Amino acid sequence: MAERRVNVGWAEGLHARPASIFVRAATATGVPVTIAKSGGTPVNAGSMLAVLGLGAQGGEEIVLASDADGSDAALERLAKLVAEGLDELPETV
Repeated sequence: MAERRVNVGWAEGLHARPASIFVRAATATGVPVTIAKSGGTPVNAGSMLAVLGLGAQGGEEIVLASDADGSDAALERLAKLVAEGLDELPETV
């Protein structure tokens, strides 16, 4: 299983707008991805309610994982998005 650990770059954490941006990016990858707080239970990264339910705060470490083909590239793009706290989806997602 491919995995990436990354700190949340959005000061406000993964809620509301940042969570929406992340969920759209995760869905756009076309591969099933999970997200979890470090040491926590993984949830579906394509589910807005699940991502909001994590309560991930700015600077907190999260774990992105997938065992699908092509998951390495997808996880790299998502990790970059989360780490940089981008305000909108980049063209490459």
